[in-house]
Parts: sequence; C-alpha cells; structure tokens
Amino acid sequence: MSLPTTTPYDRLRPSVPPPRVEEVADGIHAFVQPDGGWCLSNSGILTGRRSVALVDSAATEARARGLRAAALGLGRGEPRTVLNTHHHGDHTFGNAVAAPRATVVGHELARTEMAERGEALKQVWPDTDWGDLGGIELSLPTVTFTDRLTVYVDDLAVELIHVGPAHTNSDVVVWLPEQRVLFAGDVLMPGCTPYVLAGSVLGSLRAVERLRALAPRVVVGGHGPVAGPRVLDETEAYLRWLGRLADEGLAAGLTPYETAREAAAGPYAELRDPERIVANLHRAFSEAQGLPLDTPIRSGPVFAEMTRYNGGRPPACLA
Repeated sequence: MSLPTTTPYDRLRPSVPPPRVEEVADGIHAFVQPDGGWCLSNSGILTGRRSVALVDSAATEARARGLRAAALGLGRGEPRTVLNTHHHGDHTFGNAVAAPRATVVGHELARTEMAERGEALKQVWPDTDWGDLGGIELSLPTVTFTDRLTVYVDDLAVELIHVGPAHTNSDVVVWLPEQRVLFAGDVLMPGCTPYVLAGSVLGSLRAVERLRALAPRVVVGGHGPVAGPRVLDETEAYLRWLGRLADEGLAAGLTPYETAREAAAGPYAELRDPERIVANLHRAFSEAQGLPLDTPIRSGPVFAEMTRYNGGRPPACLA
C-alpha cells in the first residue's frame, strides 16, 4: 500500500526508504519501516468494522504522522487504542501523535519505565530530527496489566501476553489467535541482530519457547521485514551461540568487548546492526556469572564499546 504524499516524509533521511503498509491477514496490517535498524521500528494497524487499534507508534513526529495517515487511510476511523509492546521510545514516543485521543495499553512495568526514562533516547541521538515531540507530553499507558489481557477491536480478539524479561523486562507480544498473527515487539526482529542489554538472554530463550507454542503463521517483529515462524529458530540459534561465546570468553579471561572482537559476529555478521554483539555479551557474561537476570548494566559505556567495535562509528539512528 502506498502512503499519502501529504504526510511529512520530506523530513525523512533520503537514504532510508519510506515506510510501507502490508496486509498480513484480513484487516490486519503491518506498518514496516525499512531497513529495521536503530529506531526504525515497525507498528501494527488492527481494524474492525468501525474501530482501529495500533500496535506501538514510532520514534519521531514525521514517522508517527505517517503511521496515523496510514491508519486513517484504511477508512475505519480514528485509532482509539494503542497497544505498546515495551517502553522504548522508538515504539512509544509517537503515541500522542499517531493516536492523540486513544487509550494506551501496556504492561505495568512499561508505564513505570516510560515515566522514569522520559525522553532519554533523544540524548543518545541528539542529531535525529525528532520533530515536535518535545512539545507533546509522553503518552503513558493508562491501562496496565501484569500477565495477560484480552482487548477487542469490535469483534477482533487481541491477546496481550507478557513474556519478559527478554528484550526488556516489560515485553508484551500482541497475538491474534484466529488469524495466527504475532506482533512480537523487539523479542523477535527478523534480519536484525537481537538486543538484550536491558533484558535477558535466558529470558529471551524462554520467551521464544512460549511464542513457538502459539504456532504463529505470520510474525511481525519490532524491526525488520514481515516473517514466518522460522524467525523463532533463527533467534534461538543466535541466543544459544551468544551463550557459548560468553562461556568461552569467561574461561579465557576475556571481557565482553574482547570476546566480541574475537568472534567478529561469526555467522551473524550479515544481520542488521551486528555491533549489538558487544551489548549482548555484557548481558550474557552477567548471566553466565550467575547474577540475577534483572541486574542493571549501564548503557553509556556499552554504547562507547559498540562505537569502538564499529571502528569509531557510533550506532546510527536513521529515523
């Protein structure tokens, strides 16, 4: 589906393709933002006969307005519900722009973490054109839950399932059982390197098993192209490889950064944003040493190491 030219996509980076809308089941659409790198997150547009719900929003004003235009273009009315998969700003900053009159639903930890972190993501990438989001109060979830919640978009049943800690502690997947469509948030990111610095390697493996049991037909990850169930196997294989690297690095007396340099992303070097191996190994080392899964790891020093790994190029937000 082509998007309206009246959306402010002239403010997007010319080197990045514009978003596209893919119908993955009757009335169920993925709003895909190529090429899935840092801050280029996907969303969902769920339509009933008269109602519309969004799965996540977007990082910047321009992209959130594009999502809103795409949703309105389906002719089912104003988005009245936003389902946030986790707290990160590239999935939540645009809540109030994409759906200004919507009820926001998320895990109780997502609300807490959004309130605590505020707009900290903008400090990581100060040169990104965030637009006018700074003038709009961050739209936190007003409906929260702890384990599972079912919401309805007219007659469309939508199940929200907490599977964290995985990518973060607050991860929720959006499951449409009748259509067997899974919006996995950043627990699954087809074609992209997983990222578990703020989550857990072991927790991610458990989450993959839970999602495999759902037997999804279509998987819309938080980043990357629409995929099938094979992404579950690919994610599990990466995480198990990561665990082996951590064990070997610890046995050799190496640091996470040194282990990443030795591995050079191995068979996963072609995945988007391979520098995440540095961050992932920090989490894998922590767990291999027996520390609690929710042990905090400061992101600033880890981002500096990812920059070193990239030859002095910091991770790039292309939103």
